[in-house]
Amino acid sequence: MCTASTYKTKDFYFGRTLDYEFSYGEEITITPRNYPFNFLEKGNINVHYAIIGMAHIIEDYPLYYDAINEKGLGMAGLNFVGNAKYKGSVKGKDNIAQFEFIPWILCQCATVKEAKNLVEKINLLNTPFNDKLPVAELHWIISDSETSITVESVKEGIKIYENPVGVLTNNPTFDIQMFELNNYMNLSAKSPEDRFAKGINLKQYSRGMGAMGLPGDLSSQSRFIRVAFTKMNSISGEGEKESVSQFFHILNSVDQQRGCCDLGNGKYEITIYTSCCNTNKGIYYYTTYDNHQITSINMHKENLDGEKLIRYPLIVEEQIREQN
Repeated sequence: MCTASTYKTKDFYFGRTLDYEFSYGEEITITPRNYPFNFLEKGNINVHYAIIGMAHIIEDYPLYYDAINEKGLGMAGLNFVGNAKYKGSVKGKDNIAQFEFIPWILCQCATVKEAKNLVEKINLLNTPFNDKLPVAELHWIISDSETSITVESVKEGIKIYENPVGVLTNNPTFDIQMFELNNYMNLSAKSPEDRFAKGINLKQYSRGMGAMGLPGDLSSQSRFIRVAFTKMNSISGEGEKESVSQFFHILNSVDQQRGCCDLGNGKYEITIYTSCCNTNKGIYYYTTYDNHQITSINMHKENLDGEKLIRYPLIVEEQIREQN
């Protein structure tokens, strides 16, 4: 299970949590402009926008979980088990394998508008990367500094939703996630007024009572509501450190702690990593479950005109600063 969010101050930020019971050995991966992408049915794209994101690399191919490109467009895939449906090749469509979707968009598109134009022509194939990796059931958020969309491939076909809150979790389908917000329109960051009944003098006994009823469980629908509320009411300074810190606070509101989501057989879902990308500057920030220190990698400090992937393994051990 996962949660993705956007945030805008002076710059635009895009990131997500990855919640799962184990890691695939993902790495921060920079794909330079001249790395050749060979799409199964669309041939090669040898020159493209540079990309930085979190990926599991197999056979020198980056299977991106989330990424941004040098133009400031961000994209993340989140589990959508039971609802995601892919097809065989369809004549007249751009047939793209599910694992190729993020590179297909970020290679070529600088804005959500451009991405939407490509998505409208796409058919996502049910072809696995190899016989050891089944096709992941996902849906996606695509964002730039002005707007976000959610893309779902379901049995009825490809659906594109405007995403006005810039947040995505897992199930149910995005239209239902958004509709559910109607049940929480009474929530407020401000203190509540007494509207219970005439003749009863009710008083606040705590700060924060305007948000009473905000879900606190770990289900995907509840995480969507909680991050939407947190993000939409969030205030920070416009500096880089203040903005990045606030972004992590937003996603930390849905952290999954080991032991709270029991999958059986000694397995527990945890927040394996949390990412935050400054899409304007091309910087990928992250924390991991056991390392709360924010680590950053700047794509523009690398040779973006190269042909080979640039890889940074995650720093997963806790970093504690001793003050005395």
